[in-house]
Amino acid sequence: QVQLVESGGGLVQAGGSLRLSCAASGRTFSMYYMGWFRQAPGNEREFVAATASTGANTYYAASAKGRFTISRDNTKNTVYLQMNSLKPEDTAVYYCAASAFEGRISSNEYDYWGQGTQVTVSS
Repeated sequence: QVQLVESGGGLVQAGGSLRLSCAASGRTFSMYYMGWFRQAPGNEREFVAATASTGANTYYAASAKGRFTISRDNTKNTVYLQMNSLKPEDTAVYYCAASAFEGRISSNEYDYWGQGTQVTVSS
């Protein structure tokens, strides 16, 4: 069982930056493949980025590549999402999630979810 708690969301102007954090409980955090997803009103939940259990490999949606960076610190049971050059279309609730399997980008392949943190980018 893994419990996830996101933080770091907020209101930022276009072009600004935010760093999201996701703190996990449980001693097995380092075994999980961790992802970030987002969901805007009226939209499906979409994949943003993910990192392998060791952090050695990372994966990004096209919309995030070059602007967002996912990282993890297994000593702190925390995964991060650094978001730069934010755009109004990045406005959404951002969720972190844990999967027992590497390489997953579909939300239904993740086993544990946080409650989400709101990111709002003003134009």
